[in-house]
Amino acid sequence: METIYDAAHLLSALRSSGERWREVLSVPDLSVGLYRLDKAAEDPQTPHTEDEIYYVLAGRGWLLVGEEDQEVRPGSIAYVPARAVHRFHGITEDLELLVLFAPAEGSRG
Repeated sequence: METIYDAAHLLSALRSSGERWREVLSVPDLSVGLYRLDKAAEDPQTPHTEDEIYYVLAGRGWLLVGEEDQEVRPGSIAYVPARAVHRFHGITEDLELLVLFAPAEGSRG
């Protein structure tokens, strides 16, 4: 298993693939991935069964978590509790996010 990851290389591969999500690491207590939404995209997410952290690498938009709606931009860190309804919207610049799930995504499903 790798212990060091090149975020720039991984983001480039994600952009080229046209995918929105790519998992980078998964161990029982944690998973890490990259999530990308184009400007003005609709975020199709549904609630997850795990706690989640988003770190905004690039872009701007808004994150609605339950009734709380806040702007996100590079450097923003957002916490989304397990099972919370959430989505990104009002994306004015392509969003690129580092995403951490604890425990690993899908492990409580």
